[in-house]
Amino acid sequence: MKSFTYERADTVAAATAAFARAKDARFIAGGTNLLDLMKLEIETPAHLIDVSRLALDRIDATPEGGLRIGAMVRNTDLASDTRVRRDYGLLSRALVAGASGQLRNKATTAGNLLQRTRCPYFYDTNQPCNKRKPGTGCAAIGGFHRLHAVIGASDACIATHPSDMAVAMRALDASVETVDAAGKARVIPIADFYRAPGTTPHLETVLAPGELITAVTLPKPVGGTHIYHKVRDRASYAFALISVGVVVQKDGTGRVALGGVGYKPWRVSAADAELPRGAKAVTAALLDGAKPGHENAYKLPLVERTLAGVLAQAKG
Repeated sequence: MKSFTYERADTVAAATAAFARAKDARFIAGGTNLLDLMKLEIETPAHLIDVSRLALDRIDATPEGGLRIGAMVRNTDLASDTRVRRDYGLLSRALVAGASGQLRNKATTAGNLLQRTRCPYFYDTNQPCNKRKPGTGCAAIGGFHRLHAVIGASDACIATHPSDMAVAMRALDASVETVDAAGKARVIPIADFYRAPGTTPHLETVLAPGELITAVTLPKPVGGTHIYHKVRDRASYAFALISVGVVVQKDGTGRVALGGVGYKPWRVSAADAELPRGAKAVTAALLDGAKPGHENAYKLPLVERTLAGVLAQAKG
């Protein structure tokens, strides 16, 4: 690990101001992803700004009837919150499906959204990776790509986003609240939060340098049956081959989002409209334009079969 300097911020304004002053800085909260990347020298920040003590650890009701989740709310606390379990069961289930209890005790809401891909070539510094070092190439293209994206990828990167929580947030139409060094706040729909890889896969979100996530807001509950099903190689502590998050109403309508298939949680409005017609129609709409390789083509039928099981469960 390369040497770095460190400071702890007491306020959001102090944190963003510190970022503006420093050269090559990163925010750190739980550190469950960043510290691993620093040990491998994939991330080599010169300065760390600790935001874990900021007063952003509350879950509050909004005037619109939803919930405002502070950026520093731990995954364990979010999953176990009575209101989340009752009204946003998809989110609670997705959180419990991710990582281990120890990691959920440290990981934060903002950090979960910002965690980086688990592509093995990204983690192997001996291999070319445009996401790690722009312009070097993508070893996964033409290499081992069983775990990689089947849709939304580019000629520069076929990595997937690893977050379970983000899949639920996408299905629930969450919004991300941020503030920059000038104190300007903005609200970003999660549908617009992640960048397509294109030719710049190292730019993963629309956040500007030094822009800090302060909260994630959920709209008022939509009711229905909430199910999150994660398919993985082993029963625990593994990232999704694919995952399916659905909210299904009594009349068969609803919404669906996928994990493990693209650079972001994958949701298509046309697929939501196909839910009453069944898994085959939903899958066709969700994965329209998919371009799998020979090692990950299994993901397409796996999505359909998993969706069929999930929709059957939702219908009781």
